[in-house]
Amino acid sequence: MEVQKCTTLEEARKKIDEVDEEIIKLIAKRNDYIKQIAHFKTSVDEVKAEERINDVISRAREQAIALGLSPNLINDLYVRMIDAMVESEIAEFNNAKSF
Repeated sequence: MEVQKCTTLEEARKKIDEVDEEIIKLIAKRNDYIKQIAHFKTSVDEVKAEERINDVISRAREQAIALGLSPNLINDLYVRMIDAMVESEIAEFNNAKSF
């Protein structure tokens, strides 16, 4: 991971804004895959997939540690993101099954 050396506050803020845009795009991409996954599942319990959620969060925490980030911060972000995406996946699942 390469971080450019900034020489001004404005330049650093611009880079942060660019990173934020990429983060949001990646979250949207992740959510699109989540919606696809809903079509492969057969029940709401399967959608909730607690074991898979725990694995994803565990891997995210490990990656955070490897990159020098707070694993607790990443844990909290992933729990929030996954909770919202599970709701989205359940809605997609229910929509797909109603046809």
